[in-house]
Amino acid sequence: MSRPKLIPDSDVQNAILYLLDCEGEKAVSFSRVARTTGLAPATLVQRFGSLDGMLKAALNSGWDAADATLTAACTASLDQKGALQLLKSLPKVNSLLAASQRDEALRQRAAHWRGAVEAALTMRLGSKSKQGQKAALLFALWQGQLIWQNSGGKSLKLKEVLKQLL
Repeated sequence: MSRPKLIPDSDVQNAILYLLDCEGEKAVSFSRVARTTGLAPATLVQRFGSLDGMLKAALNSGWDAADATLTAACTASLDQKGALQLLKSLPKVNSLLAASQRDEALRQRAAHWRGAVEAALTMRLGSKSKQGQKAALLFALWQGQLIWQNSGGKSLKLKEVLKQLL
């Protein structure tokens, strides 16, 4: 009979996502995650099988959280203001996206999330033709701002760009 888990997998996965966000994929190792969580490296191997398995479990958990946040954000009003509210309430997924690129299933999850965000934006931009393209542009601008925000400089305001697009 196995012992009860004192530290749930979700806590371990959150620690991995934190390491990814702060230091990138190279920071994720059994020894580093063990130090961060207080678990033995052997315990992590028993739980996840391999470093790749541990990383995939954390990334899937991250995409699950991003999906849940998007679902909650879809309560925003169906207008331009709602489009901006929706984007402001979504998580930053840069490190999650970067670490997902090596695995086809994770790349598909990322693409699905992007498509769902763009669809939610399209609903808020109105029924005119080409709103899907405008939603894609707004999404790309938003993601670009998130990537570059720590580098300083004056950036475009999404609200102003949205006025120009519509």
